[in-house]
Amino acid sequence: MPQFKTYVQAARLRTLPLSVSGIIVGSFLAYADGFSNWKIVVLALLTTVGFQILSNFANDYGDGIKGTDSDDRVGPQRALQSGAITQKQLKNTIILTTILTLAIALCLIFVSFGLENPLYTFLFFILGIASIAAAIKYTMGKNAYGYSGLGDLFVLLFFGFLSVVGSYFLFTKQLDWTIFLPSFSIGLLSIGVLHLNNMRDRESDIITEKNTMAVKLGEVKSKKYYYYLIGFSFIFALFYVNYHYHSPWQFLFVIAYIPITKQLIRVLKNKDSKTLDPELKNLALSTFLFAMLFGLGQIL
Repeated sequence: MPQFKTYVQAARLRTLPLSVSGIIVGSFLAYADGFSNWKIVVLALLTTVGFQILSNFANDYGDGIKGTDSDDRVGPQRALQSGAITQKQLKNTIILTTILTLAIALCLIFVSFGLENPLYTFLFFILGIASIAAAIKYTMGKNAYGYSGLGDLFVLLFFGFLSVVGSYFLFTKQLDWTIFLPSFSIGLLSIGVLHLNNMRDRESDIITEKNTMAVKLGEVKSKKYYYYLIGFSFIFALFYVNYHYHSPWQFLFVIAYIPITKQLIRVLKNKDSKTLDPELKNLALSTFLFAMLFGLGQIL
């Protein structure tokens, strides 16, 4: 049981509400356009959770063997860093999680497209493989993109575009360019969570040469960057509602920006980046709240 608890901690369950936010938005938008399928919703959520847990395990492994997760690191202690799980055990867990997640993803693709759309099936299979590769390569391997400051871009692509637009397409089999507007919102808020994490770890990342955006920008510019991430996430959502306006309920998502704005002020006033850890959870939960309120606003 103690080791099971360690695996649960390594899975970083507090990140899961953030990971499903894009699926929630994409599913609501599809429903608003007259498309619904509860099997796709469930399988899409499970697939996304699988990708996120895989990413968390891989991040624990990659940072652990590179020495990034040292005793000087701020935040929760990691499984490999603490010695609670060996490298072999964690690598086997990554392999198992990859297999299970890919199996669920294949079920999702089959339920959505069946045998009638082989081109779409092939496309989403490739996207599934790309998602697994992105989850693993963030910190693992010699050319881990998280160490080159590319993590933000990949979060936008996978948490924003693929999550929202991809899930919408699974239902509708069609694209509407305006769907990219809320996908930007979710993507930018997700980048915000990653950036908070990197702001918190900036000093230790400098030592280990993990060149995140927070390291590249420095303390002052990092706060400005965070401000723009939050600000533009709101603007993109507002653009979508203005373009598709049909009810005052569509502005329901503004409520989510009350805690987000309060959190933004705390970050901008922060004097010690080591105290930022609680803000990751706050923004992740606020993003989930945004997804729910934004989605509900489109169908009320």
